[in-house]
Amino acid sequence: MNDDKMLQKRMNELSLRAYEKGYNTYSDFLNLNEISELKKSDAFSNCELYGGYDNADRCVAGFGYEHNKSKYPIKCIKIAPVRQKFADELNHRDFLGSLMNLGINRSTLGDIVISDNTAYLFCLSNIAQYICENCDRIKHTTVKCEILDSTPEVANKKPESEEFIISSQRVDVVICAVFKLSRNQATQLVNQEKVFINSKAAYKESLILKSGDIVSVRGFGKFVFGEKIKETKKARSVFEIGIYK
Repeated sequence: MNDDKMLQKRMNELSLRAYEKGYNTYSDFLNLNEISELKKSDAFSNCELYGGYDNADRCVAGFGYEHNKSKYPIKCIKIAPVRQKFADELNHRDFLGSLMNLGINRSTLGDIVISDNTAYLFCLSNIAQYICENCDRIKHTTVKCEILDSTPEVANKKPESEEFIISSQRVDVVICAVFKLSRNQATQLVNQEKVFINSKAAYKESLILKSGDIVSVRGFGKFVFGEKIKETKKARSVFEIGIYK
């Protein structure tokens, strides 16, 4: 049985258990590929996705009928240098690498939001204390961990609106404009299944984006496709696009 079939089987089991037992069930964190597969399955009709904050890439699937975000088994951990002045410049890879070195399964970890050299890690509740007790260094920097009582504002940061001249609403054309890539590079990203529209893999570069579509491109970032706001003097279309930074 391949990975996609195993995932769908697992999700169907969680959905059935929620229905038969009358309580909510939850998956581990799912990546964008897994979420895309889940959306193809029957189980998705009885499911809500949440990653600890709105518009998270990695999400837990909750099965049941009365979904409450506060009930999801997710904690947020603030991981900050003890002495910021002498800290290394830390990025997403640095934090994730140190966490993986603790022997943690990637499926227990959600998004890692970086701000001011500090990470806000979303993880399953049952692994949060272990992380706090064992994660004390990122690269050469001593860090401290703290489980937060609420979602930090930085995680709910709104996308920054920018204007782009776009000749077409095709996903490859828009990706080229937003990330300053060639058409060939954009096509390769689609073919490599690294482009997701509303958490579903984009299998054709000719897919047309609609206002409100959230596009994630692995290795590059995420944006919200907006409305056409004007035309230039040469009758070229200008669209508003929100970039997550």
